[in-house]
Amino acid sequence: MSLWRRILRRDGQAITAAATALDVGTEFAKALVFEIGEDGAAVVRGVGRQRQGLAHMQSGTVADIAAVVDNCAVALQEAEEMAGFRPSQAIIGIAGELVKGFTTSLSQERKKPEQPITETELQKLIDGVQRTALREAERSITWETGLPNVDVRLVHAAVTGAAIDGYPVTNPVGFQGRHVRIGIFNAFAPLVHLGALQSVAAQLDLELLAIVAEPYAVAKALAGEQVQQSGALFIDVGGGTTDVALVRHGGIEGTRMFALGGRAFTKSLADQLDLPFGRAEAMKIDFARGLPIDDHDRVAGIVSEDVAVWTAGVELVLEELGGGEMLPGRIFLCGGGAGLPDVPAALSDEGFARRLPFARPPEVQVVSPSQVEGIRDGTKLLVDQQDVTPLGLAYQAIEMSEEESPLDMALRRVLRAMKV
Repeated sequence: MSLWRRILRRDGQAITAAATALDVGTEFAKALVFEIGEDGAAVVRGVGRQRQGLAHMQSGTVADIAAVVDNCAVALQEAEEMAGFRPSQAIIGIAGELVKGFTTSLSQERKKPEQPITETELQKLIDGVQRTALREAERSITWETGLPNVDVRLVHAAVTGAAIDGYPVTNPVGFQGRHVRIGIFNAFAPLVHLGALQSVAAQLDLELLAIVAEPYAVAKALAGEQVQQSGALFIDVGGGTTDVALVRHGGIEGTRMFALGGRAFTKSLADQLDLPFGRAEAMKIDFARGLPIDDHDRVAGIVSEDVAVWTAGVELVLEELGGGEMLPGRIFLCGGGAGLPDVPAALSDEGFARRLPFARPPEVQVVSPSQVEGIRDGTKLLVDQQDVTPLGLAYQAIEMSEEESPLDMALRRVLRAMKV
């Protein structure tokens, strides 16, 4: 894409496209510097992370722009020094319970099916999909905030599929037929959240390639062709939020987030055991790793109670996402909170499956960075489930580097005209 810039590495050898993936999480700011070769595969050349302060982020969203910029700058510097170069472009993840992602499908019955579909007709149909999606996002966010006229902005959009008279096509232009259907995934967020990340990027002197909803990025990176057809649930247990993505019927149907994550587990331990937050965090991590800790039985009871509350939140989200249909039988877990053994155990429990429309208890798997295809870790430092999200953002950059499909180009023209 012309959007990408190419850089010359310090050794004066290979010229390649390069960018940074920035995961601005509640607990850590994480940066990956990677390059994309001519074959479309990516190699991570540098990684960096910096712990966020307790007041810097709130439920996955930026609460202190200046502090978050400082934290991101430390993570970026570490990654860039390891890589030996500094990309000027970045892709940033967005999270938070008011980030809404869903696929909108719109069908149109053509009055003259014998006439070939034109680009103008296609763009008009896509425009109808986008306006319907925007109205739904505005209604949902306004209802949840209780505030009138919340300024809602599009985070990103992607075509999920198109069909003519029930037959899938990659480019409807030129085809004849009576019934045309287009499906588009859209993620929306309040301007205050989106604008904060744009300010962070600007103050870091980074050119934004895109801001992407993190559950969408994770699902796209892990949902290969077989998973897309059979369906799956992707749950990212972060520090301040839990992000959920539903893949069903061959594509991503929706994403949701709720404000409960690993930091809540730590706070509960700190309050009930009368410990400093840092000590409670270390105790939680040791417990998750199966290491000996003081008051093991009491810690296990506190964690178990918190996971029960967390599981109830997952149930509510899945009820909303599922829409009454059967849910897929596989759950993929990532994020730092997924390291707690109680988390996958709760999702594998028969009681959890009975309370939701599963055909049987779901198969639950904690994923590793090696399961993200198309990206090789040249640093050997991406080792556990909390590194999957920044890799998902890097995967989005790979997709952006590929040639646009006719449907994607039509969508981009519509978005430009709508100026969303």
